[in-house]
Amino acid sequence: MVVGKIRTREENNMGWFWANYAPCRCSFESIELGNGERKEWNKVATWKIYNLLFSNFDGFNVSSVSSSETRTQLRKNSMAAVAVVVSSYCKPSPFSRRFSPKLGRSPCRHSFGRQVQSSRICALFWGTKKSVQQQVLDSSLGDFTLTGSGSEGVAENDGGPKKICLSVISSISEVSANDWDTCALDATGPEKFNPFLTHGFLSSLEETGCAVKCYSSLQYDQSKHPEDSTFILVLSVNCFQETGWTPCHIVVKDECENVLGVVPLYLKSHSYGEFVFDHSWADAYYGYGERYYPKFQCCVPFTPVTGPRILLRNTSIKDQVIDVIISAMKDLTAKSRVSSLHITFPSENEWHKLGEKGFLQRIGMQYHWRNRNYKNFDEFLMDMKQNKRKNIRQERKKISAQNLTMKRLRGHEIKAKHWDSFYRFYKNTTDNKWGSPYLTRDFFHDMGSKMKDQVLLVVAEDGDELVAGALNLIGGDSLFGRLWGCHPRAYYPSLHFEACYYQAIEAAIELSLSAVEAGAQGEHKIQRGYLPVTTYSCHYLLHEDFRKPIENFLVRESTQVPQNIPF
Repeated sequence: MVVGKIRTREENNMGWFWANYAPCRCSFESIELGNGERKEWNKVATWKIYNLLFSNFDGFNVSSVSSSETRTQLRKNSMAAVAVVVSSYCKPSPFSRRFSPKLGRSPCRHSFGRQVQSSRICALFWGTKKSVQQQVLDSSLGDFTLTGSGSEGVAENDGGPKKICLSVISSISEVSANDWDTCALDATGPEKFNPFLTHGFLSSLEETGCAVKCYSSLQYDQSKHPEDSTFILVLSVNCFQETGWTPCHIVVKDECENVLGVVPLYLKSHSYGEFVFDHSWADAYYGYGERYYPKFQCCVPFTPVTGPRILLRNTSIKDQVIDVIISAMKDLTAKSRVSSLHITFPSENEWHKLGEKGFLQRIGMQYHWRNRNYKNFDEFLMDMKQNKRKNIRQERKKISAQNLTMKRLRGHEIKAKHWDSFYRFYKNTTDNKWGSPYLTRDFFHDMGSKMKDQVLLVVAEDGDELVAGALNLIGGDSLFGRLWGCHPRAYYPSLHFEACYYQAIEAAIELSLSAVEAGAQGEHKIQRGYLPVTTYSCHYLLHEDFRKPIENFLVRESTQVPQNIPF
């Protein structure tokens, strides 16, 4: 791996850069360098680096350049340099051959041919260090006095004023599983129990390194650059545990320290794992020299499942507490100097409430199956049109024709070997789609242990070998299909449809569940009995210059969503 140098000269502005040149396994776009040459680079992954740099660094000093065209070109050169660093974030791919180690007379010139270990990748940028240190969120959001009485067992029922305290915690482990789950269950009701809102699921994401604070080795070398006397920023990326998710959960307590409510909230340095896409918004911000990341995200990481996001106990002051929490979240967004607050896949009631509180509203679409009191799968088929019924039967026949055996495993039937195999399948799926494997092997083991009663794992066997799997979680009245994967060497026509859709429908009928939610997107689900359902998100942007254009975009988008229904 070659260490190179990027150097740009415009009115005495100079930048230096050393980095590993192995690009990452993601989608690439091209950018024009100073001499008109085009290089391909990973724009999305660059945002991760941008957040790390701009949190501590004034960036590339181009503001003194008089020509806007020159400033733009310098910024492009700088972004091209930054882009190379993202190689440390992803698995190197054969694409690396496209980067020649001998870059000739282009702005990216060979500095020295010293080889570096792939496990140690460093980059240096010039500039002036920010005078303010990296921000630390204030753990207290304030104390409030509300009227009304508390619920039985939570607060004294004296009808007098109630004092509540809101705070931010850096880990869900700071709240007991019983307190968190009680809030979640009261928020949904037993009949709408949502397994993704539980302490078990969210704590597994944190404890296994999927949605935790980024531990980086970002350091400053205070030595002066020999040419322009500015300090050199040393960015060492080999020690990262980079997820881009920093837990900032909100906890509401009464004066007796009883937990009245919780909110799953994260500080994010990218837009991955959300399923509500705002990458173009980030593009717009950076195009005008503004920072979009970090941002606050109120959600369940990597999970496009609708459910309440403000999880409160049933008390007489519940409505007042909701208002206080919404106001506190907006204040936290402003005080933390982040660009925005996003609440994704809230309940419809929350969506309307947040709209009344000044949030921009957005709608999307998923495809869910509804159980009309079917006794078995054949009865469901008889409810379908003839061509769809015929297609489903043909797809299911292919499974038996390939000598595949389908099994639905629950509880103690799921062994460690199943999770190990499923992780390999999941990893294979993300690799093939050039995606990011958000979840770790440990996550599946930990979540499976904590939530064994809610897990339904569909597996496919070819003889004695596991060749595919689909992960589902069981809720109060719904089955939630989440992840799928197959053996790297396996190719079985229609297996995806069988494992993810038809087995889920059979399980829902067997368990008397009213619905199957099969994840995000997928118009092909309509041909297999799934129907379009509206999803919701809310967005609070601090920058007024961007708020109105994005609001106009959302209005136009909302008129297009119903037109995308393919029937």
